[in-house]
Amino acid sequence: MKKEWWHDKVAYQIYPKSFYDSNGDGIGDLPGILEKLDYLEELGVDILWISPVFRSPMVDNGYDISDYYAIDPMFGTMEDMDRLIAEAKKRNISILMDLVVNHCSSEHPWFQEALKDPDGPYGKYFYIMDGKDGQVPNNWRSYFGGSVWEKLPGYDNKFYFHSFAKEQPDLNWENPKLREEIYQMICWWMNKGLGGFRIDAIMNIKKDLTWADLPADGPDGMADVYKVSQKVHGIGDFLKEMRQRCFDPFDGLGIGEAMFLEEDVVKNFIGEKGYFSSIFAFEPCHAYRKGKNYKEYLWPQPFDDWRKETANNQKMLGDIGFEANIIENHDQPRGSSLFIPKEDYGFYSVTALATIILCQRGLPFLYQGQEIGMCNREWKLEEFNDVETMSQYEICLKEGLSPEQALEICANHSRDNARTPMQWSHEINAGFTGGEPWLPVNENYKEINVEDQEKEYGSVLNFYKRLIRFRKSEEYKEILTYGTYEPRYMDQDHIFAYQRCLESKKLTLICNFSSQPSSVTLASDYENVVFVNYEQTTVIGADLQLRPYEVVVLEN
Repeated sequence: MKKEWWHDKVAYQIYPKSFYDSNGDGIGDLPGILEKLDYLEELGVDILWISPVFRSPMVDNGYDISDYYAIDPMFGTMEDMDRLIAEAKKRNISILMDLVVNHCSSEHPWFQEALKDPDGPYGKYFYIMDGKDGQVPNNWRSYFGGSVWEKLPGYDNKFYFHSFAKEQPDLNWENPKLREEIYQMICWWMNKGLGGFRIDAIMNIKKDLTWADLPADGPDGMADVYKVSQKVHGIGDFLKEMRQRCFDPFDGLGIGEAMFLEEDVVKNFIGEKGYFSSIFAFEPCHAYRKGKNYKEYLWPQPFDDWRKETANNQKMLGDIGFEANIIENHDQPRGSSLFIPKEDYGFYSVTALATIILCQRGLPFLYQGQEIGMCNREWKLEEFNDVETMSQYEICLKEGLSPEQALEICANHSRDNARTPMQWSHEINAGFTGGEPWLPVNENYKEINVEDQEKEYGSVLNFYKRLIRFRKSEEYKEILTYGTYEPRYMDQDHIFAYQRCLESKKLTLICNFSSQPSSVTLASDYENVVFVNYEQTTVIGADLQLRPYEVVVLEN
């Protein structure tokens, strides 16, 4: 495998609205991120992914962009962004922006021009079609529910296509003029000094241009639009062109939101000449998703499925490329709540999960607050902000669940859990803002916060710092970056174990991911215990005795 500059790095995602508020308006901003760069540097962060800060009406929390060349005033100014890029570089931190080019906002000038003249040049930037006698062109269902088609204002039989909310019209990637606009915009940002982009919803850019109905998969007679991307071909032509035009000239890092790829196409996406530098490893962290709605999801994450999906994913990748490993992001509940039963939450369970993820092969991505063990909060229905959560609540009610049952399910799975303000201190509003926070703070901020954990040697935060230093250490960096991944003890209940090998060097991680003591018979002799989350490891004969959520990294 060709070695890349980002292979041995540690990345961190910021949801800017909730990270740190510098001006007291209750909303996090770019100057707030700037103030916390030293904190991120000390943590060991090398790559910073910032969720959307482009100008937006915020129908979908910034994933509806109305101006690709402007920072939304909510977050600051372009000067703030330039300063953030420059100051991050001084600390050897590369900035990734979050980019959405499958769709834009209905307030974008392109769409406003298309409304004036649907048959004109800007009308061809979108998918605008005639209906069937005033009815929608086909039966595809949007990600947020309802038809993907919305009637064009002022026209009786014209509709525009939107995979997500009706305020997010899809862009027509078949139009070379539209693609050129996108490429010029990406290069404009790369010339500012960005390290690259995380690209949202990119697997949706290729449409089935026959617009044929799909077999209905629900009582509404519709079919989910994501099924279209599974049956069409040719998306690689667009993605290859984008990489060659926008990323290769800058040696930029492009991370795609590409989910559930088949083994035979993975190399096309992240191989040496793949479309992206990396994609996220969603399969292991989505093992709990057994259906398409919250009510069908399992809770908490089933251990056996998680372990199996991790092993399958690592085996499939082999030496093809690097995935980005996560336990949470802005679109999921908190990892410490999803993976760990509520009654088991604590230092050992949180640090066991951290070690399992950061010692795997791939680019580790932390999400803000993960490093202090932030978890889900208790919700009231009126507190939710997320459009997906409210849609799922209604689905639960329609399926016959009580309001109390629907609320419990949505409280577990809501994306708002990851979007509550970062817990900086035990002061009011968790030190996030001097004003009224845009989303309620988790009530546990007095027990879980950065300020207190920085002072406590045995805190989750200081464990993460030690773990990241271990991953980057001269002695173990190469093997933890490029070593092979071989699962171990797959037949033992709640034992998560794997071996990393590079030439003659071997490291074996063994974790008892449960609340009950366990033991493992060691397959070989080990020279050193090189990393732990308990103070002392116990070996009796050939048996490694493991306490609840104990994790051990052994060298042989």
